[in-house]
Amino acid sequence: MKLLESINVGNITLKNRVMFPPLTTGYEGRDGSITTQSISFYERLAKGGVSYIVIGDVAPINSFSPTPKLYDDSQISGFKKLCDSIHKHGAKVAVQIFHPEYDCDAINSLFASGDMKAVREKLHHDMKHFVNEVSEDSLNDIINKMCNCAIRAQKAGVDIIQVHGDRLVGSLCSTILNKRNDKFGATLENRTRFALQLVKSLKKAVPGMPIDYKFSVVTPERGKGGIDLNEAPIFAKWLEEAGVDMLHVAQANHTGNMADTIPPMGVQPYGFFVDIASQIKKAVTIPVSTVGRIFNPKMAESILETDKVDIIGLGRILLADPDWVNKTKDNKIEDIRQCISCNKGCTDNIQNRKFLSCVLNAENGYEETRKITKAITKKKVVVVGGGPAGLEAARVSSLKGHDVILFDENTSLGGQLNLACIPPRKNEIKRAIKFLTHSVCSQNVDLRLGKKVTQEDLLTLNPDVVLVAVGASNVIPNINGYNNPIVCDSWKILSGEQQVFGNIAVIGGGMVGCEVAEYLCSEPKNKVSIIEMDNSIAKGESNTILPTLMDNFTKHNVKIYTKHKVNEIYKDSILCENDNNEVKIPCDYVVMAIGARPNKFDVDKLLENNIKVVKIGDCKGKASDIENAIKTAYDAANEI
Repeated sequence: MKLLESINVGNITLKNRVMFPPLTTGYEGRDGSITTQSISFYERLAKGGVSYIVIGDVAPINSFSPTPKLYDDSQISGFKKLCDSIHKHGAKVAVQIFHPEYDCDAINSLFASGDMKAVREKLHHDMKHFVNEVSEDSLNDIINKMCNCAIRAQKAGVDIIQVHGDRLVGSLCSTILNKRNDKFGATLENRTRFALQLVKSLKKAVPGMPIDYKFSVVTPERGKGGIDLNEAPIFAKWLEEAGVDMLHVAQANHTGNMADTIPPMGVQPYGFFVDIASQIKKAVTIPVSTVGRIFNPKMAESILETDKVDIIGLGRILLADPDWVNKTKDNKIEDIRQCISCNKGCTDNIQNRKFLSCVLNAENGYEETRKITKAITKKKVVVVGGGPAGLEAARVSSLKGHDVILFDENTSLGGQLNLACIPPRKNEIKRAIKFLTHSVCSQNVDLRLGKKVTQEDLLTLNPDVVLVAVGASNVIPNINGYNNPIVCDSWKILSGEQQVFGNIAVIGGGMVGCEVAEYLCSEPKNKVSIIEMDNSIAKGESNTILPTLMDNFTKHNVKIYTKHKVNEIYKDSILCENDNNEVKIPCDYVVMAIGARPNKFDVDKLLENNIKVVKIGDCKGKASDIENAIKTAYDAANEI
């Protein structure tokens, strides 16, 4: 496979064509120092076979942003430990040097004084105006700081320097953000002057060190801080002439919507930036990489074989399965846990000031503490339930060396995931079902489907441990008229067991309510309303998905009634209360989606027989989400 062939970047040889692109992780210390969590994460990637890892957003100044920092010699040792951990697995490492688009010194001073109101006002101002107000002397000073950062990186053992072509650099290149009328504004030559000066200065500061450039492109549809698509080939040639050894072509940002650069499922096509990267590749002779919804080895290989790019960037994909490359090399492609682009654990976490993790991979972000180790004593483990929690528990228990039996009352596996993949754009969730099902089948888990078992049935098997993963059920609230024939169950709507048409009132504006509403409004003649007691809908939905969801509701004229409590259901309408006023909403059908309740499974006799019982997933306390299902299952199984 071309994917597994080596390639030269400057004087560095990468062992294959797979890179981990720069991502904000949140693993660093509050002071930007490299922590053991950072080292464990990046080493795990290197161990999985990736050839090139870029440490994202490395600041050459003491900014207050929560990213890695390398502005002082005392920080070199931390980066050296990181590089050593990566190098021992044959991977190369780069630091992506960036400068934010605001006056760091001024904001640090305000931050130190504790005047947070002034900090926010200054940030708000600078994000719009700093690119146009920063002086030439300050820009030269920023270049010096970035060069000093590169020198420290070289001392730490870093192999490659990547310039962050978004943020301040991209803002200066941008026709949208750059309104200057001096030598750094207006014409393409002027707008790219800072970027080219920076590259030339880096070549002098760290001679012999390859320079990678994150080449942020503003397309007609998306992005602000980068080079316009029509100017991109010219700028790419100039960068190569200035000494850049590699271009990492990606979507420009600065739009306030992370879906532009890290699109969730169904929002942008697979490989959405490949053709643009291909245009850039035709303009230069140096290696070109790209990133963006490239999931499986076959897809990656076809991109390389058609010579569209030279290197494939895999970000979220390697969070879901860091062994992606090794599994490809060993021809175990079916064993790859494929990302579903939900953005829940990765992008959303970063936006919510948490650290990077993956809802499907319990180990991601917890590489220090979550590792599957072989059990000292083989045990008989029975799992009750074949949803995501039950399947993950069976997978982990089997890998530990236990004999595992899994029961499910249905004749198919996947549980609620089979419903979750039905709404618009959500069919990518099927990849999670496929991985978990393949895992238990390939690991010879004894599957006993189509039978609803009791604890008496389990006693006859004499198990050592029972993991209860019986999930949850949709709640039908005891509202007056709840048993009216027009009342339906949202889960049964998604499964196809029940059908509705005409004017449809969805009771509940949470995740399930919004998903079933979007599913129903896509039918041309349906008119859908969402009734929610809270002051907003779709709480818990990814910020990268929410804009698309709301746009669809607008497009299909979905009526949204927030702060409305349903008091009664009639045969042709519902009666709601809103600010002490009665509101009658006509409808042909009512769809209940107010939440889920954990299912019960009796275990008293198992406990009387000294059998260890652990509840996992939705049936443990409170119905939750797939992340809770996977993590509670992993931890419970790994303790056996």
